[in-house]
Amino acid sequence: MQTPHDPYVRVRGAREHNLKGVDVDIPRDVLTVFTGVSGSGKSSLAFGTIYAEAQRRYFESVAPYARRLIHQVGAPKVGEITGLPPAVSLQQRRSTPTSRSSVGTVTNLSNSLRMLFSRAGTYPPGAEHLDSDAFSPNTAAGACPECHGLGRVHGTTEQSLVPDPSLSIREGAIAAWPGAWQGKNLRDILDALDYDVDRPWRELPAEQREWILFTDEQPVVTVHPVRDADRIQRPYQGTYMSARRYVMKTFADSKSPALRTRAERFLTSAPCPVCGGGRLRPESLAVTYAGRTIAEVAALPLVELAATLEGSSAAARVLTDDLKSRIAPVVELGLGYLSLDRPAPTLSAGELQRLRLATQLRSGLFGVVYVLDEPSAGLHPADTAALLTVLARLKAAGNSVFVVEHHLDVMRGADWLVDVGPSAGEHGGEVLHSGPVAELADVPESATARFLFDRSPAPVRQVRTARGQLKVGPVTRHNLRGVTAEFPVGVFTAVTGVSGSGKSTLIGELTEELPGVERLVSVDQKPIGRTPRSNLATYTGLFDVVRKAFAATDQARERGYGVGRFSFNVAGGRCDTCQGEGFVSVELLFLPSTYAPCPDCGGARYNPETLEVTYRGRNIAQVLDLTVEGAAEFFTDTPAVARSLETLLDVGLGYLRLGQPATELSGGEAQRIKLASELQRGRRGHTLYLLDEPTTGLHPADVEVLMRQLHGLVDAGHTVIVVEHDMSVVAGADWVIDLGPGGGDAGGRIVATGTPVEVAGATASATTPYLAAVLEP
Repeated sequence: MQTPHDPYVRVRGAREHNLKGVDVDIPRDVLTVFTGVSGSGKSSLAFGTIYAEAQRRYFESVAPYARRLIHQVGAPKVGEITGLPPAVSLQQRRSTPTSRSSVGTVTNLSNSLRMLFSRAGTYPPGAEHLDSDAFSPNTAAGACPECHGLGRVHGTTEQSLVPDPSLSIREGAIAAWPGAWQGKNLRDILDALDYDVDRPWRELPAEQREWILFTDEQPVVTVHPVRDADRIQRPYQGTYMSARRYVMKTFADSKSPALRTRAERFLTSAPCPVCGGGRLRPESLAVTYAGRTIAEVAALPLVELAATLEGSSAAARVLTDDLKSRIAPVVELGLGYLSLDRPAPTLSAGELQRLRLATQLRSGLFGVVYVLDEPSAGLHPADTAALLTVLARLKAAGNSVFVVEHHLDVMRGADWLVDVGPSAGEHGGEVLHSGPVAELADVPESATARFLFDRSPAPVRQVRTARGQLKVGPVTRHNLRGVTAEFPVGVFTAVTGVSGSGKSTLIGELTEELPGVERLVSVDQKPIGRTPRSNLATYTGLFDVVRKAFAATDQARERGYGVGRFSFNVAGGRCDTCQGEGFVSVELLFLPSTYAPCPDCGGARYNPETLEVTYRGRNIAQVLDLTVEGAAEFFTDTPAVARSLETLLDVGLGYLRLGQPATELSGGEAQRIKLASELQRGRRGHTLYLLDEPTTGLHPADVEVLMRQLHGLVDAGHTVIVVEHDMSVVAGADWVIDLGPGGGDAGGRIVATGTPVEVAGATASATTPYLAAVLEP
């Protein structure tokens, strides 16, 4: 029973996802780490239950309007939670920030910088004072009128619209034109206007070429189509549109992503001629601070920006001190190499989350629960100590810090450990331990205990011999300055270095154009789909086989149901209310819209008639609800399905449901699904596999499973290159390329190369002591 001063958050009967009626008591005002293998249920407990219940209570307190929607949004499946303070979630959001979002807007540093320029900037003689809005490219008062605050202008050139001038218009010289009838229509209009459509483009007079491509005129002419033998086409009135007008209009207005992407191919992009890429009006760019415009200051790495603010005038000191205090935690979390104008879409999920964490340090909140999702993701071991310092500071301010985490050092730094397991999916969902870290050693069924307390050195593997070298460079891009690297062929290479040292930039230069690369497979952490319509089954091609199996049943044949009937993406078999989505959007005034299960199908996605058809006793919705492991047993004698499921099991994804929406998958899960899809295709010839931080989001036990697969690829004659921070993975590599010594401008150089043992003995590397600690007894 909760007393008025009960110092615990007490959860009773949690049944969210795979949790099996979990009861757990977690002390407030301490750092608690939730751990367990991937899919064990730790996120279901921390986010799906504790944070979701705190959010539900907040909604209930907001307004009667929001309260009416609570039953639609759905409360977490839990008996009760007592002692729960308000909660703040810092998740690694799957949503992509907009192109106008930047490091400055995410951290609110841009607001402070604009205020500094408004109040303490140096104005030209006679210029009037500008409000802070005038220094934002996202406001009408500040945006450059030419590029609307984007800094770049899109245009077209004759070369971009007509890549091959030896062709005639009839042969398709104007590549930017649409295909099919629309393109023929434009050609016929030109013919009617007496332009020679059969003469090579380069032989047409310059003024004709100019008019055809760039005119803003839209003449209407009568077109007499050439008669086909089998049909008569009547004359019609055709309106001409120049190639530039068509491309610009399609790019700006088309609702079709495919058409917009095609149009973009014919556009040129250049810095705006008015603002020079500064994104602001001329009068805003005329104001300086410490001799720099706001655009120039926003382009500085945060470490340099902080130094620029030193020695400010007394009038500006309050503003510069505020900026410096906001920048300090960002630098402390290893992100000092970022600049304020760095677009948010170019940041990793880990970088974004740490920026939001640094911002929270300044919020001054106390008495809340912070729920964090793997804040160590993408962090070099050298930066993990700083992360623990920041988490300790949040705790010292009077908050409870709940962290879902796989990093062993973060676990060791916790006050309290909640270990969920013992395995994933249906074999997990139990709390094995809730208590001080050291006591987990007495829990034999814990997969975490073995890694947390066994400090024996990593086994030194026999290093493979390379079959050759892939030479890259010299590369000058981002912070790499003329860097040349050699990647050995036929072995496992780890690329290491602190955050922002240039690792991803370097491996981005590995392409299929390199001599010796027959096939390149880049397995990244981008989502396998942007909407819930994309899922594990659709991405891997499994769903095609499953739908054919349903369509082949006697029930389906009697009713005349084809394969399409069992798709939730087309009308017919799907639920009409939610259009096969399984849920409906619930709009909340002043709050982000949320999703609730469809009131008609309850999330099943199909209409009742479709769900009457069963295959081996299950309907299509029930099959989609199977885990990969469960489906492997269900389809054991269906080879086409069994092969796909086997590779998903091999990369440790047995706990995922077949119909799990892409939007619910972490970046690491998306990456492993892509790897499994690649493995199931069968491997012909020599392939180069590139993986960017493949262990992100993985428990050490799952890392072992994944590494077996990757080393298996190398043993089969392929080449594997990974960007990695996990020193146990680096210790097992054949070759290491270490970048640094720091991030941003302080990085961008190769500081050590060699076998893991050789790099562990290097001197100028931040990686060395951590690799040595894993390799040495």
